[in-house]
Amino acid sequence: MKTRELGRSGLTVSALGLGCMGMSTNYGPAGDRGAMITLLRAAVDRGITFFDTAEVYGPFANEELVGEGLAPVRDQVVIATKFGFDIDPVTRARRGFNSRPEHIRQVTEASLKRLRTDHIDLLYQHRVDPDVPIEDVAGTVKDLIAEGKVRHFGLSETGAATIRRAHAVQPVAAVQNEYSLWARDAEPEVLPACEELGIGFVPWSPLGQGFLTGKVDPNQAFDQSDVRSWFPRFTPEAMKANQALVALLVRIATTKRATPAQIALAWLLAQKPWIVPIPGTRKLHRLDENMAAADLELTADDLREIADAASTIEVQGARGTGHEHYG
Repeated sequence: MKTRELGRSGLTVSALGLGCMGMSTNYGPAGDRGAMITLLRAAVDRGITFFDTAEVYGPFANEELVGEGLAPVRDQVVIATKFGFDIDPVTRARRGFNSRPEHIRQVTEASLKRLRTDHIDLLYQHRVDPDVPIEDVAGTVKDLIAEGKVRHFGLSETGAATIRRAHAVQPVAAVQNEYSLWARDAEPEVLPACEELGIGFVPWSPLGQGFLTGKVDPNQAFDQSDVRSWFPRFTPEAMKANQALVALLVRIATTKRATPAQIALAWLLAQKPWIVPIPGTRKLHRLDENMAAADLELTADDLREIADAASTIEVQGARGTGHEHYG
């Protein structure tokens, strides 16, 4: 597996990471724990060194899974996790945002225990808290870095102005926003800010919650335990309208003897050398398929063809939950 540096942070990771959320939540019932641990370790054996989780995934269950799965190989991997939600410790229900300094410290200690480690390689603020100045957030993480509990600071679903303010207090190693061929909101302002400041970019949902793989039937219904059951882009009308994007990926994939998922990931990798997508999966053969994208070369002509075709396609439906906005 090729490696990439996240901006100029000094943090080097595999060119593709593994998003672990779906192993525990949001896409139907959790995967079998033993099978998911086997998959985590198989990813390490194949050269994946970058694993993404968060306290809110479960909540808590995904950090516990990742901690157990990666404990034997902890010195070989980079673990990223996130804070930023107020989670009831008993009911595990979300109660809004919470990035108050004392809360960050409390949940970081809890994450360290669940992850079975003495340090978090990359700690993101999961969502901007409108009630806490980003300077206070960055300052708290800066202190945690000084104490050795955290190595690098990251931001998720954040805008260019917030990135600049945070970076002035504590250098930001990575920004994790949604980015793919059907979610390009980061291009006008966020990606240029990352390039200017030397910050890596980690696209979440690089395969469009699975839609860009071409494996989602536009007529299918999703179980209520699957977030796509209420995501705007997964209404039957939106899925049918957005098939044009899948058709584009299928056409390019056919010429490259690849899969649509591989083209979608290779397109992201070709945008900037400091972009590291984190596709998620529960299946070993999908892990292998995704990893092969790191070796797939898209020519300038390929990229021009994709850009020209994509520019004629208007994606239907709001991205993510439909309420996503950069703070």
